[in-house]
Amino acid sequence: MDFIQRTIDLARRNVEEGGRPFATVIVKDGRVLAESPNLVAQTSDPTAHAEILAIREACTRLGTEHLTGTTIYVLAHPCPMCLGSLYYASPDEVVFLTNRDDYAPHYVDDRKYFELGTFYAEFAKDYSDRRLPMRHEPRTAATDVYRAWQQRNNGERRVAGAPTAG
Repeated sequence: MDFIQRTIDLARRNVEEGGRPFATVIVKDGRVLAESPNLVAQTSDPTAHAEILAIREACTRLGTEHLTGTTIYVLAHPCPMCLGSLYYASPDEVVFLTNRDDYAPHYVDDRKYFELGTFYAEFAKDYSDRRLPMRHEPRTAATDVYRAWQQRNNGERRVAGAPTAG
């Protein structure tokens, strides 16, 4: 099966149905495990990106938050939210079919605090210097939640079974 073409076809069908031009196909052992177009326009949910929806479906099917052993095909280089989700899910590989330069003449999605061209620089700033107003309100009781999690997990700080860099 041509998973690249399947990703393109899924995105094209979404555009024809009034959706946005993005799609994701997740493959494991040579078979489609999960797939989704971007459903932001259809659901009014700003997190309903194709990568997020397909990752949710794949993880539910596998019964794990880890997508090791998978290849994930996406129509466009992932946005920061999706990129973070992809890193967190730990697939073996992500294959993207277009980048911003390819689609910029045809599609732009700049928001009040989010422009793809400047977001990574914005993200690297200290929270107090970001365009999105943020403030830190430290509370010991908030940190105690993490302490309780560690105690519940026999003193371990890491999630059991999570793939690590080492």
